[in-house]
Amino acid sequence: MSVIGARERRVEDRPLLIGAGVFVADLNRADQIHMRVVRSPLAFGRLLEIDIEDAAAQPGVVAIWTAADLGDLGPIDFRMTRIEGMEPYRQWCLARDYVRYVGDPVAVVFAETAQRAEDAAELVFCDIDEQDPHLDARAEPVAFAPDVSPELMSEPAVLQKAVGDVDAAFGQAAHEVAIEVRVGRHTGVPLETRGALAVPGEGGTVTMYGAAKVPHYNRGQIARMLGLPLDAVQLSEGHVGGGFGIRGELYPEDVLVCRAALAFGRPVKWIEDRREHLIAANHSRDQAYRLRAAVDPEGRVLGLDAQFFTDQGAYVRTHGATVSDLSAALLPGPYLIPAYRVRGHVRLTNKTPAGTYRAPGRYESTFARERLMDAIAARLGLDRAEVRQRNLVPESQMPFRRGLDALGTDVVYDSGRFHDLLERLCAHVSWDDLQERLAGRRKAGERVGVGLGYFVEKSGLGPDDLVRISVLPENGIRIVTGAASIGQGIETAMAQICADTLGTGLNGIDVVHGQTALIEKGMGAFATRATVMTGSATKMAADALIERALDVAATLLQAERASLSYADGTVHHAASERTLTLSEIAAAWDGGLGAEATFVSDHMTYPYGIHLAQVRVDPATCGVEIERFVVAYDIGRAVNPTLVEGQIVGAAAQGIGGALYEEFVYDEAGQPLAASFADYLMPTAQEVPAIETIVREDAPSPINPLGVKGAGEAGINAVGAAIASAVDDALERPGLVRQLPVTPQRLHAWLQE
Repeated sequence: MSVIGARERRVEDRPLLIGAGVFVADLNRADQIHMRVVRSPLAFGRLLEIDIEDAAAQPGVVAIWTAADLGDLGPIDFRMTRIEGMEPYRQWCLARDYVRYVGDPVAVVFAETAQRAEDAAELVFCDIDEQDPHLDARAEPVAFAPDVSPELMSEPAVLQKAVGDVDAAFGQAAHEVAIEVRVGRHTGVPLETRGALAVPGEGGTVTMYGAAKVPHYNRGQIARMLGLPLDAVQLSEGHVGGGFGIRGELYPEDVLVCRAALAFGRPVKWIEDRREHLIAANHSRDQAYRLRAAVDPEGRVLGLDAQFFTDQGAYVRTHGATVSDLSAALLPGPYLIPAYRVRGHVRLTNKTPAGTYRAPGRYESTFARERLMDAIAARLGLDRAEVRQRNLVPESQMPFRRGLDALGTDVVYDSGRFHDLLERLCAHVSWDDLQERLAGRRKAGERVGVGLGYFVEKSGLGPDDLVRISVLPENGIRIVTGAASIGQGIETAMAQICADTLGTGLNGIDVVHGQTALIEKGMGAFATRATVMTGSATKMAADALIERALDVAATLLQAERASLSYADGTVHHAASERTLTLSEIAAAWDGGLGAEATFVSDHMTYPYGIHLAQVRVDPATCGVEIERFVVAYDIGRAVNPTLVEGQIVGAAAQGIGGALYEEFVYDEAGQPLAASFADYLMPTAQEVPAIETIVREDAPSPINPLGVKGAGEAGINAVGAAIASAVDDALERPGLVRQLPVTPQRLHAWLQE
């Protein structure tokens, strides 16, 4: 029986369920020092002086650092999408010359206890010449650092992509449809805040515990920034209480704890509180779109002219222009759109720096594109599902070359049956009957409606992944990978792929990840890449292990290699009827039994799906209740359907938060007005309905040995689009919703227009 496709229980959950999980805040070392960050109380201003005298005199204070104490420590570099000209906009570990957002680190206090560090930090006084903040990314760019670098403006990059003749498309269009929409600023708020424990070792080495997402990359950057050889720095991942794109990037605090541990020769621990997390960890979304479509008489889009603005916040952090690049490349989604051009403006403001968050650039661009498709349906008097059917890329054109690039790779939809999935969803919900029932409820006075959002995702970002498998003499198998676990079930999925290939059960398979000391390279877990990249490497390493086992067994049995066969963890010699298990081979062979493999890919895979939302709007409160939510998704091949469904449900809850509740807002001085859970609203089990999932495997990917595509971002991508469409339908006002989140205050204002 195939283990791939089985609904196996997660192998990593037992310690978490019994309370034995070990998170970075649980870690302590003897003689450790606690670090506390002093943060700017103002959004923008010239940093004149930092007075540390009173703070330094407090009992238990070991040291206080400002930028002047960091010497030649440079800014934090980009991990992705390097674009010429963006380097001056990187963030320093501690602010110098200017503070650029409320929460900007200006100093760090080191003390014997966390409480003493916090008390001392309150006494650090920052003399700041406050200046007017820049808070609107759509406004004209302003000087980034007026007195220091007046030539630097607050637009570090403009991304441009194009395919086909857009002007000609508009010249022959029967209709021109234009919209302007926005997606508000919110972020992934994991249960566990950020933290790190840096422990010095012999010979000027340091190990940082609390790594997540990209341990190998962060290791290399910390070593480079501190002027250390690579093997002097190690990163270790433990349990991680959520990732969602924002945790695990290289932040100033990660570098500072490592530098401090080396400087003091003592362990240094830093754990942020929730307010710090909400004002200092990466924000995301915050994009505004202007779309103009050329449409033929039947509702087919001939050309799309797009412009958008990304509010990058105060600095360009490690993601570079990743969000904007993905927005520009994947805005056309599942539709043909033969002519397309886009200008994406990356703009800086005096807000918390922004980065990626689950489905970065796609949650935003899907909302904009699907609002446009609804506008086309309304203009031509067509059914919303029918407009989408008419524009979808046909199966006969797969693989479909978009003629654009995303993250440096050509956008080529590797496989897909877009029409089929829409037909299946419509059949599942009885689309025509559903609309009739809702129309009847509206006639009776209820404000109910249904909406759709179709999307294409990307997954399996390369370039490569290394996996090493070894057989243990005591009847076990160990998989070592440079991937990371951020809750996606990587240990279960890799164990299933290995067990399926080797023909063994899951028991005894140990998956080790996120430990830079155990494997020399690794790409971590981001961009929904682990199942495609790490999973394929695991499959290849397991195949190589079988071949190696046959080679060694031939020597041990003194038999011809061709006379041996392998099945279910055992090598068979038919002539003598002798057998050797993998563990027996490992125990008998000097050096043991193992193999490794690297999977290389220069193209991503492109899963796709549709969200359907049914909502009821309370006309008295303008509150939106979700009555039903359905996600149809083609994953190519599901290693574990339960894991896939879990990913979809969790992501959908986050998407609902961004569609209806979560938003970082600022006052005119740039002060954050959502710095606690009293003001930053998150959905609970009361607001999130049971999520229906339709997981299909109709379009396996042809570009990896498993045929798999990613699952991590399927549940969130089109949530905002589907809910917006449903609210329009409920209120019988096409185009009403043009900004997320759809808060009661915002909806009430729209209804008064």
